[in-house]
Amino acid sequence: MRLSGRALRLTVFVGESDVWHHRPLASEIVHRAHRAGLAGASVFRGVEGFGASSIVHTARLLSLSEDLPVAVVIVDDEQRVRAFLPQLDELVTEGLVILDEVEVIRYVGREASR
Repeated sequence: MRLSGRALRLTVFVGESDVWHHRPLASEIVHRAHRAGLAGASVFRGVEGFGASSIVHTARLLSLSEDLPVAVVIVDDEQRVRAFLPQLDELVTEGLVILDEVEVIRYVGREASR
């Protein structure tokens, strides 16, 4: 797959403990993005944060949280990202979903292992 120039970055902010049918929500989003043929998806775990609940979650030793923030980031062309949005409507009941216009400078994959 080639990806260059203008694209959309889809970022989904959820909690680490959020689940979809007993599976971590972030993992479900990544696997659905893969099945949808999107260019790629990554999950980033936050060390501290808060959202609409205004509860601060942190990874600091004295106040270990079981619900750290996570961000799922997907970049692909606008049409493909927008086609994926209805799946997020089903999955994300609490969280934040944002879109940014980005410019892809380089997107090069590894050759598949044989």
